[in-house]
Amino acid sequence: MKFSRGALVALAVLLWASPLGAQTDMAGMAAGFLGAYGSFHPSAGIPDASGRSRLAPYLSPALNKMLADGAAAEARFAAKFKNSPPLIEGDLFSSMFEGATAWKLGACSASGTAARCPVNFSYAQAGHPPVTWTDTLLLINTAAGWRVDDIAYGAGFQFGNTGKLTDTLKTVLREAP
Repeated sequence: MKFSRGALVALAVLLWASPLGAQTDMAGMAAGFLGAYGSFHPSAGIPDASGRSRLAPYLSPALNKMLADGAAAEARFAAKFKNSPPLIEGDLFSSMFEGATAWKLGACSASGTAARCPVNFSYAQAGHPPVTWTDTLLLINTAAGWRVDDIAYGAGFQFGNTGKLTDTLKTVLREAP
């Protein structure tokens, strides 16, 4: 069976624009973010410029800006309070302070220009049973495609992150000099 080049292009466009194509793009962006996250794990607070540049292709412009503003706020805080710990310590991108040692991306779902991608995380430490939890990557569909715009922390650990990533960053921006 022969297909014309135009028919193949039209089919590719239809598949790309279909919900399956959109879900694959969401999942690909979420997987890319997780790969970048893993490249500098364990993370400690707001990533430096190098870490942010590795995450940037996967983040919405708003979240990228908020991370940069948060890093600047932490620098101001450190300059003013030289012997104080940073405003944010531990892993910023998961519920657990220590971060995750493994993860599995769940099925992404979209509603309009917003999407949710659950991530099943685990943290394993020698001699201890693994700790597992689920956080959710919140994506938006920007002009450049799907991008991570926030993270909903789902574990509710006593000494971990709760709420959303952007709420944590807003607190840093509010509390820094």
